[in-house]
Amino acid sequence: MNAIIALCHFCEGHGPQVMFCTQPTHPKEQTELSHEEASALLSNRVRSPSGDSPVSSKSEHTCEGCYSVKTGFVSHDNDAPISYISSKYPNPTQPEIYSLVRNACLRSLSGEVCPGNEGAIFFGNDQQGHVLSYTFQLKDNLARGFQRKYSIIVMMMDKIYLLNSWPFLVPHLKLLIEHLQGKAGKVYESEQSKCPQRAVRLKSSMAGNFLQQRGGNNPARSITELTKDKNIFKILHVAFVWILKACSNRITETLLEGPPTEDSIIDMEKQEETEEGFIKLFTKPANEVSDGDTTPSAEEKEIADIDTPPSELDSIHNLRLLLKVLGESNFHLLTHHVVIGNQVIIRGSYKETIKLILHALMMLVPKGCCRPILHSNDYQESFRCNFLGLTADSSLPSHILSSEMFVLLVEMHLKDENDKPLNDNDFDKFEYSMASPTRLLDKAPTVLQKIEHALKNERFSNGVMEQCLICLKEEWMNKVKVLYKFTKAGGSISEVDTQNLLHVVEAKAEDKPLLQFWTSGLSVSYRNHILTTSKAQH
Repeated sequence: MNAIIALCHFCEGHGPQVMFCTQPTHPKEQTELSHEEASALLSNRVRSPSGDSPVSSKSEHTCEGCYSVKTGFVSHDNDAPISYISSKYPNPTQPEIYSLVRNACLRSLSGEVCPGNEGAIFFGNDQQGHVLSYTFQLKDNLARGFQRKYSIIVMMMDKIYLLNSWPFLVPHLKLLIEHLQGKAGKVYESEQSKCPQRAVRLKSSMAGNFLQQRGGNNPARSITELTKDKNIFKILHVAFVWILKACSNRITETLLEGPPTEDSIIDMEKQEETEEGFIKLFTKPANEVSDGDTTPSAEEKEIADIDTPPSELDSIHNLRLLLKVLGESNFHLLTHHVVIGNQVIIRGSYKETIKLILHALMMLVPKGCCRPILHSNDYQESFRCNFLGLTADSSLPSHILSSEMFVLLVEMHLKDENDKPLNDNDFDKFEYSMASPTRLLDKAPTVLQKIEHALKNERFSNGVMEQCLICLKEEWMNKVKVLYKFTKAGGSISEVDTQNLLHVVEAKAEDKPLLQFWTSGLSVSYRNHILTTSKAQH
C-alpha cells in the first residue's frame, strides 16, 4: 500500500506537529540512501538503531510534547521487497512528501472538523494527496481542559483506493486509539487520586493569578509520559506497519486482459501443432562433421534457408518505404489484392529484398490468412500460397496469366546495374511493374482505406502504427466472427438477411470480398466452438 500513516499532535506552544510517521520503501528507493543511512535504517527486525532510549534529546528546538523518536524503527517484509520505516519525519530523500504530510497535519488538527470531538474524516485533492484523518484526545492531568488533542492520518494519492479502504482502516485505527486512551486514562486517574488538579486550579484562580496560570506554566508532556509506556512508539510502529501491510493485502490491483486476439490464438495453435508433430530441425551434430567435409549437404542448406522474419516494427517501416517507392496508386493496387486474398507474386533476383516486401505485406492481413512461400524456383498454385516469391529466371505457366483471375505479378528490376543496393530494404533501387488480369472494384474495402490513411500520417510512429494495425484487424475479425456464426446457425439465409447483417456490423458492399477471405483466418478453436454450439442447438 503506497501510503503514509502518521501520528499528529496539537501543541499549545507550536501548533499542529507531525510526531511520528511510517511509510513503506521499495528497493529502488532504498538504493538512494547512503551506505551509512542504509546500515542504520535497514534491518530484518523492529529495533531502535540508536541503542539507547528512543526518546529524542532536548537539544532539538521543540517542546517535550512534540518529542517522538531519535532515529526511528525499521521492519522488513520477508514476503515482499518492502521495508517499513518509522521516524519523526518522512524519508529525507523525498522532501516533497514532508510538505504534503505537514499540510495534512495542519488541516487534520485545525482546518477540518468532524462531528463530535473524535472521529474519522476524509479530505484532500489530487495535487496534495487524499487523507483519512481520525482525531482523538488523550487525558492529561496537567493540560488545559485535562486533555490533549491528537490525530492519526493516512495519506495517499489514490483517492479511490483510500475510500475503498475506509471500512478497514477506521475500525482498526479506532482500536489503536482506544488502546492509547486506555493507557492514558489509567495514568490520569492515578495522578488525580494523588493530586487533584481541579481543586488546585480553582484555588489559583481565586488567588488572582488566573491570567498567569492560563498561559500554561506546566510544560507539555510527551505521549510516552502520558501513557507511562517507554515502548509506546514501538507499539505505534508495529501497529502502523500491520495496518499498511494488511490493507495492501486486502485490496490488490488486478490487470484485466481481454480475450486473446485471433493472431495470438493462431500462434498458439501453430506452436501446439509443432510440438505434437515432432518436427526435427537438426539431424547431424556439428562435432560429427569431419575437417575435410566443407560442402554442405542438401539438408543443411534447407536448415540454413529457414526464414527468420523481421520484427513487426521493421515490417511497418518497410511498409512505409514501399508506399513511398511505389507511389499511392501502385501501393493501393498492391495492397487491395493483398487484403482480399488474391495471390501476390513477386519475381526478382534479390531474394532477401523480396522476403522483406512479402513480410511487410503480410502485416495487412490476419496471420491465419497468410500462406507464404517466400522463395521458390517454380510457380506454386494459389491454393497453396497467397504470397509467393520467385527467382528472376522462373516462368509462369501460360494458363495462369490467361485464365487465373486472382493473380498479381510484381516484377523487380534494378534501375542501374552499377548502383546495387547496400541494404535489403533499399527498395528505391528497383523498378516495379505490375500485371493482373483481375479487375478490382472501384472502391477499396473500408479497413484498407483506414490503413492507408494511418500509414500516410507521419505523426504516427511505427509503434503506434503497429497498434493501429492490430486494432483494425481485430475489429474486422470480430465482424467476420459474427458473419461466420450467422452462416453456421442453420436454416435458409436470404440475401436480405445477409444485407441486414452487414448493415448491423457497419460493413458495405465493397467489404464483402475482404470478409469472405478473412474467414479463412479464423482459428481452429473458434470454428470448432461454433460448430459444437450449432449442433447442440439442433
